[in-house]
Amino acid sequence: MKFALIDWLFLASFFAVLLAIPLWCARRNKGTSSDFFKGGGTMPWWLIGISMVAAMTSTNSANLFTQLIRENGMSGNWVWWAFLTGGILTVFVYAKLWHRLGAMTDIAFYELR
Repeated sequence: MKFALIDWLFLASFFAVLLAIPLWCARRNKGTSSDFFKGGGTMPWWLIGISMVAAMTSTNSANLFTQLIRENGMSGNWVWWAFLTGGILTVFVYAKLWHRLGAMTDIAFYELR
């Protein structure tokens, strides 16, 4: 299979964006813990929430999903769809509250709670 020019352009633009985001964030970094965990307090709550959900997804998540489907058939998909519901709650409910509290990590939130 050969890549066409459009494929190479798409790949190049994807990696350019992937590299531009951390470079842009590093330029704004002041080296404080607030910068590291919360983007210096300038990041919107919904972006922090999406980041929290993305951080919960690991490389072994695919193994879990495969195991659920292997053991339960296609109905096993409903189990990991429930994780999606929790992720949506994290983004739209908990992240807003955490941002308002000033918590920088899960543990800090639990301590404040």
